Amino acid sequence: MTVTVPARIRELRVSEGPHAAEAQLPFRAPTWIRRAWRWLDPARRRTAAATTVAAASGLMLGSVMPRGPMTTAEVFAAMITGLLAGLTSGLLLRSRWAMLLSQIVHIGVFELVRLPTDGPLVDGIHLGTSWGVAAFLLGRVFNGLLVVLPMLLGVAYGAGLARRLNGGGRLGGRLHTRIARGLRRTVAGSVTLALVAFGVVLTRPASTPAILGPGGQPLAGSIATLEKLELGGHDQWISIRGHDTGNPVLLHLAGGPGQSDLGYIRALWGGIERDFTVVDWDQRGAGKSYPALDPTSTWTLDQAVADTVRLTNFLRQRFDEPKIYLIGESWGTIIGTLAVQQHPELYYAYIGGGQMVDVLATDRLLYRAMLDYASRTGNQDVADRMRSYGPPPYDDVFANAYVLSYYDELNPHDAPQSYEDRISDAGIGPLNVLASEYMFMERVNVVRGLADMFAVMYPQLQGIDFRRDVPRLQVPVYLLDARYEATARRLPAHEWFNLLKAPLKKQYVFRLSGHSAQYEQADRLHYILIHTVLPQTYDPR
Repeated sequence: MTVTVPARIRELRVSEGPHAAEAQLPFRAPTWIRRAWRWLDPARRRTAAATTVAAASGLMLGSVMPRGPMTTAEVFAAMITGLLAGLTSGLLLRSRWAMLLSQIVHIGVFELVRLPTDGPLVDGIHLGTSWGVAAFLLGRVFNGLLVVLPMLLGVAYGAGLARRLNGGGRLGGRLHTRIARGLRRTVAGSVTLALVAFGVVLTRPASTPAILGPGGQPLAGSIATLEKLELGGHDQWISIRGHDTGNPVLLHLAGGPGQSDLGYIRALWGGIERDFTVVDWDQRGAGKSYPALDPTSTWTLDQAVADTVRLTNFLRQRFDEPKIYLIGESWGTIIGTLAVQQHPELYYAYIGGGQMVDVLATDRLLYRAMLDYASRTGNQDVADRMRSYGPPPYDDVFANAYVLSYYDELNPHDAPQSYEDRISDAGIGPLNVLASEYMFMERVNVVRGLADMFAVMYPQLQGIDFRRDVPRLQVPVYLLDARYEATARRLPAHEWFNLLKAPLKKQYVFRLSGHSAQYEQADRLHYILIHTVLPQTYDPR
């Protein structure tokens, strides 16, 4: 008797037989592919697909943003990438084990892809100093969380959706099952709300407060703006603040390299803004201009000086001034001195605070000062650490950070109370990261820029010696000499100033200040500017 097998049963028998995997192939494949396909049962196929998705997300983000997201748009792109990768992994694996797999694969691929990228935030982990810890937190932990949290959330939603599509996840079940399900949903909902709130914080715009008149309204003729402009082919930011745009222009060059001072200038230079149009510049790789850091191969000392000249010419044209004033602090005095040397015709005068003259000599003096401090205080840890770094120039950027952390011990002094009060009243926080001039990611970039830009520029400064290279400047020079400045800086500055030939040069002792005299005693700087510098140099014709 002939038995007719229904078509549905025949399909089941084929799908469950030893060649079921091969039968499901949508095309005729070579033998090795058919064997591999037979080995990959449905569970292995899903795992392989989920692994591929996680690897692809790591590959894409590691290629596009190896330093991690730098802008608000990049943060959203990274978060969406993580969310989609997690959702796909959860759907494929139908299990929360996908959380572990997706994280390991994504992070591993991301770290491999960005290996060619240099910088303290992406190189090896150094937890021996506060700056090393900060580099680890900002370069890995913070960047990782921007992707990991959305990815975990995506896995949770994907796994839950997969169970529902496969008939699971129905209401009911044992009490402990319902409780566990409720907890998972509560956690997922809380993380979702937290990410939404974070997105709102990310998009909060930056601004610099208006300069107000007696009636509390913006002062007529004043200016208070944040502006982006292109310098040397890269977008960079400046703040412009002043009571009257007809006043002479004063360009401030921040220290570092990599320091952003937008909040400090606004909080401390209110008096100077009455008599000058004050411009502060977030140089390439610093603060708001951090996204312009790469490619670091093009960010050279010569380029920084050229950008200073470009910005000078922009300001001359913008405010219809034949010349401007230039004031530098620390690193800013290096590019400021060189800009004035190359183009004296653009500047009424140069003012230097925390004047740098010979970086290598300064670092070697600081190295000896650290060993003397260790010997004097019996601090063997400091002595061992400094000897492990060896004499400058340092190969390890965190060596400079370690020395920096001891500045207060090497040169103890109390900053003027007026300085402390203005910082506190402005609410700008440490390193002025809470200033309104920054969006959320720009606050992060204030710290990241200090580390990364220092690593780029420091090796380029080892051959500088202004006592040899800048014996003459063709503009008036005013040196702010802080009493509590490190001897390692103060001594070379005095030597250079004594050798310097200039049409006019004056030195002012700031008896209450350390390295940042123009901030700690901003009122004294203001007095010098309006009672000495302007009468001696300003000629707008």
